[in-house]
Order: sequence, then structure tokens, then C-alpha cells
Amino acid sequence: MKVAYEKPPSETPSEFGLSPKEKKELYYLLLKCRMFDERFRKLFRAGRFAGTYFSAVGQEATTVVPSYKLLPQDFIGPAHRELGCNIVRSPLKVIAAQIYARANSPDKGLSHPCHYGYKPANIITPASTVAGQSVLAVGVALAYKIRKEPYVALAFVGEGGTAMGPWYEAVNFAAVHKLPVVFIVQNNLWGESVPARLVGAFEDFSHRADGVGMPGVSIDGNDVLKVWETTAPAVARARRGEGPTLIEMKTYRWYGHSEIDPADYRPKEEVEYWKKRDPIPAYEKYLMGNKKLTLEEKKQIEEKIDKEIDEAVEFAEAADYGPVEWVLGDVYADFKADAPDRP
Repeated sequence: MKVAYEKPPSETPSEFGLSPKEKKELYYLLLKCRMFDERFRKLFRAGRFAGTYFSAVGQEATTVVPSYKLLPQDFIGPAHRELGCNIVRSPLKVIAAQIYARANSPDKGLSHPCHYGYKPANIITPASTVAGQSVLAVGVALAYKIRKEPYVALAFVGEGGTAMGPWYEAVNFAAVHKLPVVFIVQNNLWGESVPARLVGAFEDFSHRADGVGMPGVSIDGNDVLKVWETTAPAVARARRGEGPTLIEMKTYRWYGHSEIDPADYRPKEEVEYWKKRDPIPAYEKYLMGNKKLTLEEKKQIEEKIDKEIDEAVEFAEAADYGPVEWVLGDVYADFKADAPDRP
């Protein structure tokens, strides 16, 4: 069966300045993203929190890797499936509290589940407006340029979001003004239930960059080191004032658009094909094959992550929901409500 991208993960990917310690830390973050994600899928199905849950299982490399080693002042504009960005920069406890919609969440429990954000980490809480975070990231990048600050904005979007007018306007504006922003397009072949072939008349969504005069590249988003060696130079280029880059990452979400979506519109053969291209075991194989990770270290990492997740769940479930009055607090400027301190 032919899918949009058939190149297998590279067996000996080139490296871009990652030490053995950093490679292992990257593995820890990728595995933490996967284990947290799978745990919260189970918690949702057990009725432990309301709403729904947007899983990013299968796409971890596209969000964890670009966010790794950014400066604290760099900005991230995520959407609803960018758990990995937050895993890298935010405490697990506040991520769990956001999913549970508790008062100690950064958004006071007022946003949709999985709309993660954390101001101390410079990650904006996204809205459900598709591609809206790209517009905000471009605004932040413009501010960096005006202030002559050496910082960079990352803007994440799915392949379906690239058909939105505001996204194209943002990309065009960034190209014209050579802003320090990197646009990451996660092409997981499906925009909810709409196939990528109905969104663009090409296989490589990096062609979206052609019309605005911006460098664009398509890569295997499940090859951890390939993602690193592509995003790291793009970030460095933006930081030097040389303008934006668009990176399309071919990847796949294992499950439905959300946990209430059975995803029965996808061929089983397609799902199985991509599950065999799981980025985490492939990276683990690379580390072990190069004697940068042992089975004992893997076990210790898993135990550490399990404990962190347990503590995050306890933190969220022990908290209360916010008062009803908070619904008005961010709407009316003169509204005042007694509110406990939030993270």
C-alpha cells in the first residue's frame, strides 16, 4: 500500500551537536511524553476527567525534539496535540491539572482539555481556532525583531491547518519581514477525518513555502535525529536574523482525532504500516546499538517517569474546580473575584 511518505528511518542518522548525555535526555523526554499520553488515555476511558483527550502517540518526535534546547525566552505556539512541547518545558503537574480542568491549572480550568500552555515556559495556551497560534507566533517574532532580541518563535500546525487563510497570511508576513520563526507542519495524513490529499494537491506540504519565498523542507518526522538535525539549524538561522523556515514532518497519529473518535475512516493497513515506524523504539535501537543506553538504564528511566506521572495525577485529582465566577474573570476588565493563587 502506498502512503504519502515511504522513506524508512535512517539507520545511521547524522548528528548536530548532541552530546551522549543530551541524546539520553532526549530519549527520557520522548518516553515521558509517550507514557504520560498512554496513561491519560486510560484515565479518560476510566472517567477520571471530563471532556475528551487528544492523543499525540506516534508524533512525539515532531514536538519534543524541536522544543529541546530552546532558550527559556523562546516562544512556542502549540495547538491541541503538542503535548511534547509542554513535556519538555512545563511541570507534569500543571499539564495534568489542565487536562483535569482544575483551579490550579495555568488556564484556571477554563480551556478545553489538551489546550496546554504555561506562561513561565513561554508556551501560550492555544485556542481551538485552527492555525491561530501561528499568527501569534509571528507577532511574537516581530516583537523580537523590533527589540533586537536574539530569540525565536516556533509555530506548530497540522497539514490541514495550512489551508487556513490566517496561516498563509502569517507565513507570508514572516517571509516578507524575515522574522525569527520556524513553522513546523505535522503531516499525519489526516485533518480529523479529512485526508491530506483533499487539503493540498501535492505530497510534500513544504511546497506551501514556495509561494512566499521561504525555505521549505519535508523530512521523516519519525526519525528523531533527522528531526533534530533539521530543526536545530533552522532555529539557529532564525536566531541569526536570516528569516523563517517551514519544515514539514511526515508522521502519524495512532489513534483518533480525540478519544471519542473511533477513526474508522482510516484503512487498517495504513495504521499498522505507521505503527511499525514508531519513532521511540527506532531511537532506542540507535542508542543501544551505539552503547549510549542500557536495558538497566531504560528500566530506571521508566520507573522514574511512572513516579512523576503518579505525582502529577495525584496533584490534579486533589485539587478543586474553580468557582463559577471565574468564567467572567477574563471577559470583563472591571470584574473582580476572590481567587486562590495559581501556578
